[in-house]
Amino acid sequence: MVLTVATGLYFAAASSAQESTKSAKPATTPTPTPTPDPDDEEIRVDTEVVNVLFTAQDKDRRLLLGLKKEDIRIFEDGKAQEINSFTRQIDLPMSLAILIDTSISQQRTLPEEKAAAISFIESFIRPAKDEVAVISFTGESTLEQGMTNNLQRLRRAIDKVEFVPPAGYIGGGVMAPGTPPISSTGTQIAGSTAIWDSIWVTSAEILGPAPEKTRRAIILLSDGYNTSGKKKIDEAILAAQRAEAVIYSVGIGDNFYDGVDEGKLKAISEKTGGRAFFPRDEVELRKAFKQIEEEMRSQYLLAYEPNNQNLDGSYRKIEIQLANPEMTKQKVKLTHRQGYFARNANKK
Repeated sequence: MVLTVATGLYFAAASSAQESTKSAKPATTPTPTPTPDPDDEEIRVDTEVVNVLFTAQDKDRRLLLGLKKEDIRIFEDGKAQEINSFTRQIDLPMSLAILIDTSISQQRTLPEEKAAAISFIESFIRPAKDEVAVISFTGESTLEQGMTNNLQRLRRAIDKVEFVPPAGYIGGGVMAPGTPPISSTGTQIAGSTAIWDSIWVTSAEILGPAPEKTRRAIILLSDGYNTSGKKKIDEAILAAQRAEAVIYSVGIGDNFYDGVDEGKLKAISEKTGGRAFFPRDEVELRKAFKQIEEEMRSQYLLAYEPNNQNLDGSYRKIEIQLANPEMTKQKVKLTHRQGYFARNANKK
């Protein structure tokens, strides 16, 4: 059995050998193991099972907890697939990374963000099952706390996150005249925002490959404006998809709602199976965290064996549709990751 690094999908492999048909032998006579011929092609039968977690909500964003297998259908690259299993998952282990933007745009709201984040982990963490990491970022990402279920360490890590003004910063978002421009090597990197870099490195190095049937997610606290860094948004999305990480974006700019790039935050959340929130005050911020917790605890899990069993490392698009006409009329929305990477048979 092999657990792939890129997608966390489970593969079962079984080998079969061609039997000689040139001469008949009694069933009780053991067949000698043939000597391998370098020119013979190895025959392998590999079965890939794809696990997909998703949520269902009505038009008022209320979670639906009574969904049945007959209510939905799944497609891979536009082709219908047979669902092998369907269950409601309310007790999955969680691996979560909280990314906190500490650039200039977050100076005024950072205290409220930290308080809400601490309140969230206090209600979220189940010490025997869940783990959380804390990462702060501007032009660079800092691992404040690696994966742990220790509440005291997590509180301390979030509490010490602070806004560090870049050289030449006067206050109120104003830079002193003649201040050097932001660069990847200069002192002004502290005032820039490399969101996609932070998501990429968190997905690749902190979350890593997802264990089977473990929920992995990123909570991103930022205004969504990427002003520096090497990675692009598509690279960040791919990294999150490879790590099986859902991204929940909480769009907060100066004074909460000023200058938030809703389009970018919605895109990176929706393409990974998450959701974007845009709170206007501290009350709505805490409500957003509560909704994230409820969604992560109210998942459905379906599994299917894709018709396309080619182990070519390709990206496969996933779409779950409603099969129940009544739910379609009620405008029920299904949220899930939009695809996965097949295992590459050439990679060990």
